[in-house]
Amino acid sequence: VELGHSVAGPFAGQILSDLGARVLKVEKPKGDDARHWGPPFVDGASATFQALNRNKQSISLDLRKPDELAALQAFIVDHADAVIQNMRPGQVDELGLDADTLRGRAPRLVYCNLGAFGAAGPLADRPGYDPLMQAFSGIMSVVGEPGGAPVRVGPSIVDMGCGMWGALGIVSLLLRRATTGVGGLVDASLLETAIGWMGLFCAQYQASGELPRKNGSGQTGIVPYRAFATADGDVVVSAGNDTLFARLCRMLDHADWLDDPRFVSNPLRVEHAAVLNPLLEDCFRAQTTAVWMERLEKAGIPCAPVQNVAQMLAHAQTRAMRILQQVPGSSIDLVGLPLRFDGQRPVPRSAPPPIGTPGDLHLLTEDW
Repeated sequence: VELGHSVAGPFAGQILSDLGARVLKVEKPKGDDARHWGPPFVDGASATFQALNRNKQSISLDLRKPDELAALQAFIVDHADAVIQNMRPGQVDELGLDADTLRGRAPRLVYCNLGAFGAAGPLADRPGYDPLMQAFSGIMSVVGEPGGAPVRVGPSIVDMGCGMWGALGIVSLLLRRATTGVGGLVDASLLETAIGWMGLFCAQYQASGELPRKNGSGQTGIVPYRAFATADGDVVVSAGNDTLFARLCRMLDHADWLDDPRFVSNPLRVEHAAVLNPLLEDCFRAQTTAVWMERLEKAGIPCAPVQNVAQMLAHAQTRAMRILQQVPGSSIDLVGLPLRFDGQRPVPRSAPPPIGTPGDLHLLTEDW
C-alpha cells in the first residue's frame, strides 16, 4: 500500500511494482500532487506523474471520513505485506496509519517511513522537498562552476534516491520475514539520502580540513577528469591514472607534457590543474566532438560526448539496452527499471492509473 505522493513514495512503489508487487496507491480526492506538475501533460496527468506510477492501482479516499479510514486500516491489517508512506510529518500518527498502530495489529507487516529531515532531531517535524535537501546537505555547494550561483542537480536525485533506499529496505525486511515471520520498520529520509550522496566530499573535508569546492564538470582529486569544449559541442575526458594521461598526451601530439614535472603524477596534475586544463582546452577546441570521440576511443581513453535527452534516447547504445519500454495503455514509452534478472529487464504490466473514483472502496474488497 502506497500512502505516497510527489516523488519519493511513488518511486519506491514503482520499483516494487516493477519487481512484481501489486501496489495499491492511495490518493486524496484531488489526486497525487504530481498529477498536476506540468505542462507537459500526457494521458490525463503530468509527464512527471507518468514516469513514477506505472503498474499500480489507484484508490481515492478522504481519510477524514471515518468509514473510509477504517476500511483502509482494515485492508492493510488483513492484506498488506508492506506500507510505504511519505505524508507530511505527523499525519499518519493522527490517522492511526502509523507503524506502531498497524504493526501492533499485524506484526508481519513491513512498514516504511520516507521522511524529510529524518525521524529525530530539531527539524524532524519539518516537511521537505528535493531542492531544499540539495541546499541543506551541501550538494549545492559543490555543484556548478567556481564562483557561480547555487545550482541544483537536475534529476531529483534526493527524492528518487530516498525511494530507492526505501524499496531496498522493504525487500530486505521481507526477506527476513520469510525466516522469522515478523515484519519490521524501515526509516529513510531525504536528508539522510542527500548526506549519503555527499559521502566522498565529507571524507575529503575531514581528511584535509578544506571545504570542497565547485568543479563544474570536473571532480575533486582527479585531473584531467571533466568536459572540454570542442568545435561544435563538448566531450568529457576521464584520464583517471598516469597511464591514461600518457595516452592522452600522445594522442594530442604533446608527449612533451609527460616530462613536465608539474604533470608527472595525478596529485601534481591536481595541484597544477589551473595550468594543465587551459592547455587541454586549446587542443580540444580545434576539432569537432565526433573527431575527438574517434581519436579518444582509438587511443583507449575513457570519454563521452555531452548529449541532450533526444540524443541519448536515439543513441544505438540506449536502444540496444531496451531500457525505454513500451507500457500497455501509455501514449509514451517510459524508462524501465535499471537492472535485469537473468538477462531480462522486468516488463511493465500497465500504465500509470487514472485517479480512483472518490469514495469507491471496491479495491479494498477484492480478492488480494
